[in-house]
Amino acid sequence: MVKLKDTEETLNATFQALADPTRRKILMQLVSGEATVLQLAEPFEMSLPGISKHLKVLEKAGLIEKTKTAQFRPCRLKVEALQEANQWLEQYKQLWEERFDRLDAYLTGLQKQQQEKTNNV
Repeated sequence: MVKLKDTEETLNATFQALADPTRRKILMQLVSGEATVLQLAEPFEMSLPGISKHLKVLEKAGLIEKTKTAQFRPCRLKVEALQEANQWLEQYKQLWEERFDRLDAYLTGLQKQQQEKTNNV
């Protein structure tokens, strides 16, 4: 059983990792498959230690994992943490959709009332 505190810590780490545009770009690179640190660093004007720091944050958040293949340590995207964050966000999406639907119904009712007043004048 997953404890609420564990879930909260996971979400905090995930959103903290996703808050940085460099880390989001790294994740986008990994969508197409595994990549080495050198491959991930290529599009950035950043040192390898700088990229490594970003990778450590992503790894700590559970968004990527490093595997070992001979002398290479390719990184791979882990979707579980993203799925958990998406489930959390989905709750709020449904809440806001319901609120927007109610607002839309209210505004439609106001428009009908206004049209009726205009037609009766």
